[in-house]
Amino acid sequence: MSAFALPEIGPAVPRRGWAAGRALGRAVLGAAGWRVAGAVPDVAKAVIIVAPHSSNWDFVIGAAGMLALDLELCFLGKHTLFEGPLAPLMRGLGGIPVDRGRPGSGIVAEMAARFAAADRLLLALSPEGTRRAVGRWKTGFHTIAAAAEVPIAAVALDWGARQIRFGPVLRPSADAEQDMGVFLEFFGSATARRPPAGV
Repeated sequence: MSAFALPEIGPAVPRRGWAAGRALGRAVLGAAGWRVAGAVPDVAKAVIIVAPHSSNWDFVIGAAGMLALDLELCFLGKHTLFEGPLAPLMRGLGGIPVDRGRPGSGIVAEMAARFAAADRLLLALSPEGTRRAVGRWKTGFHTIAAAAEVPIAAVALDWGARQIRFGPVLRPSADAEQDMGVFLEFFGSATARRPPAGV
């Protein structure tokens, strides 16, 4: 076994097929002392929720993990990140700009349509919706998954263990609160880079 072992990837999972990206991702994770744990779900379509999100460094580690695993996915990002010199990088990594100042701008319908039109599509989201500590998750990820009729998969960025940890996968039910409880239990063991005050 190599010094940097990664989980097996099933045939259904969308792949980039970018050898240089795989090498870069592995190098970044290895240099930072991070490892990947758990089983990557063998699904062609899914909403992937990634948490906790408390720092811009979460994006760096998440992107390195995506590249190391050769996953082809897209993610929603603040529209201002897609302006200026960062725009090509963000789009190249799979970013989709969203104007958070325009709620109800049709992102649920847009993403459901993208899922319907694609044979394979993984969409990564932060359920917190921000780097600030929040008392309650946004429900957009559940709404999108339900509308697109795709499963939700959980991935924890655990800065305590330095692990990108794959967790539960479930089909969204009519009881969003119950579904969120499953994920909150999983994420409860993950340490944020900047834990909320008092934690």
